[in-house]
Amino acid sequence: MPFSAPGAPSLGTAAQRLQEWFSVHARDLPWRSTRDAYAILVSEVMLQQTQVDTVVPAYREWMGRFPDLGTLAEASQEEVLKAWEGLGYYARALNLQRSARLILEHHGGRVPREDEELLALPGIGRYTAGAVQSIAFDLPRAAVDGNVERVLCRFLDIDTPARDRRNQILFGRIVREMMEENSPGDLTQALMELGALVCLPRKPRCDGCPFGGLCLARSRGTVSKRPVPRPRKPTQAIQASVAILTDGERIFLQKRPPEGLMANLWEFPGGKLEEGETPRAALRRELFEELGIKVRGEKKVGTIRHAYTSFSVTLHVYLARMNGSESLPDPSGNLALPSGWFTPEEARRLPMPAANVKILARWVEEPD
Repeated sequence: MPFSAPGAPSLGTAAQRLQEWFSVHARDLPWRSTRDAYAILVSEVMLQQTQVDTVVPAYREWMGRFPDLGTLAEASQEEVLKAWEGLGYYARALNLQRSARLILEHHGGRVPREDEELLALPGIGRYTAGAVQSIAFDLPRAAVDGNVERVLCRFLDIDTPARDRRNQILFGRIVREMMEENSPGDLTQALMELGALVCLPRKPRCDGCPFGGLCLARSRGTVSKRPVPRPRKPTQAIQASVAILTDGERIFLQKRPPEGLMANLWEFPGGKLEEGETPRAALRRELFEELGIKVRGEKKVGTIRHAYTSFSVTLHVYLARMNGSESLPDPSGNLALPSGWFTPEEARRLPMPAANVKILARWVEEPD
């Protein structure tokens, strides 16, 4: 049944205007030159919670290294994580590789088209599935991300939070109806583009919007109040201490656990401060608990601050020079996690969290 409500704008007219606007104003993005489902899948996973300007060079590099499902499936885990460096949320990269292997094993090397098969792949949710289905296969599936939510909340003047279940169902209906007389792939990208370029969170460029007088929020003067935000949880602030352990030529790194935040990445040893603990005391405790070593004379070289979606972390960075008479961590011993001694050049080739990459670049001396 076509969408209708008192005062509702014409979806057919809105879709036509949007398509005309997109044909003129669409950005020249590398994934828009293909309908290859693997390439579209890579771009959509990269674009999850990552800005387009960051994704463009990363996408080009990724497709150069892993141009197809087979290349990605055969790569080592560390190659995949290193190629993802700078994009954050590293589980996305590992899920892409798992998906590639499953597609080769169960789907004849072709990204599946159907809902059930696509949604069964690791890390593929309703939005990513809809984007791949509409853009790669031109199927009438809705892909509603934050940009599209904002556009539709203003277009329909929705006075409840966008993520409410009723609104999500409504958005899906609206998008599918707009696709009826238009290319689903083009309409999906046009809605995303409108949110990215015109219907901005702050200072929206309403004068350049193709919807014009069809937008209910604009005609009612409520644009600045839409979308209605959900109550936000307070951001947790974490303090931690880490050590650059060096024997003068190499540094000691350990691998994070295979599950959880930043799984399988390499990092400098250390950990969180406990209540009432100083950064130096926390460093000594963590190194003894994790590595069984006692350090003295460590020098604080600075701090690194990094923000994540739900928390921020301040890393207190110490340099600890060790010599042969001291007990150095032995990677061949009984350490809980994989670890090793690396030259700075070797360390740069390892996948590391962004804050640790900053530490490596700023405070690890280059070899002579």
